[in-house]
Amino acid sequence: MELRHLEYFVAVAEELNFTRASRRLHVVQSGVSAAIRSLERELGVTLFDRTSQRVALSDAGAALLPEARATLDAARAAREAVQVADGGLRGTISIGTMTSAGIVDLPGMLGRFHADHPGVTIRLRVAPSGSSGLAQALAVGELDVAFLSLPGPRPAGLTVRELASVPVVLVVRADHPLAGERDVPLARLAEEEFIDFPPGYGNRTVVDRAFAMAGLERRVTLEVTDLASASGFVRHGLGVAFLPDFIAPQDPGLAVLWTSDATLTWSLCVATSSTRRPSAAVRALLEGVDHHVVMTAAAGQYAAQ
Repeated sequence: MELRHLEYFVAVAEELNFTRASRRLHVVQSGVSAAIRSLERELGVTLFDRTSQRVALSDAGAALLPEARATLDAARAAREAVQVADGGLRGTISIGTMTSAGIVDLPGMLGRFHADHPGVTIRLRVAPSGSSGLAQALAVGELDVAFLSLPGPRPAGLTVRELASVPVVLVVRADHPLAGERDVPLARLAEEEFIDFPPGYGNRTVVDRAFAMAGLERRVTLEVTDLASASGFVRHGLGVAFLPDFIAPQDPGLAVLWTSDATLTWSLCVATSSTRRPSAAVRALLEGVDHHVVMTAAAGQYAAQ
């Protein structure tokens, strides 16, 4: 039994699709299929139930999956121990982030990590599908770490830690009828046209849940995928928008309001898979994230004094 065969098996088991697994592994599909057949012959079992419509784990495949993951993790840990003893961390970290994560200085944080660990290659992917897409990519092994916003219950299979949270405020044009008020109940917004993010984005989830809990419906007439661009659409009269206050612009053409009957909060989190042991490089990155958050908080407290 080769480690490569186990790696291919885990990829197919997580993707439940040979084409996606081959793309993830950067191997032609026929090579993945051949490796799975070889593993099945060696074990004398069928690992996947295949039809023209779907691929599913068999009972034997489900039994093998946690053991295969553990074996691959152990092999990786052995390689890392030798690498560290031979001169430092090496490897690759795949990181996912949202289109806007301004609470944390991600470029600065990754720059410091690269300076400390030049042997680690960083692959950064900005997810146009929002936090739900990042969470899914983590779950199937496409990413090692993700910076995302996941309000509410945490998805199964992920370890999620909040890094920072900020209030969500309402942004309207300066000539909007509500612009002269500071606190606005949600019920007064039910007839407004909203600029918001597609379903799956953390900001959209926060606002949708607040309206649902109040028994209200709202109309999202324009969807954007970038926090910064939303205020531009508000400025041109296309609707109102709820935005994290760190991105709400200081603009004389806009007014920033608060909701009087709901507390809306946007949080930035760092997440990893809870089903795979993080590599030494990932653990070092997470330590760097912790250090950055502590130093940023300390700087904020000092500035406030």
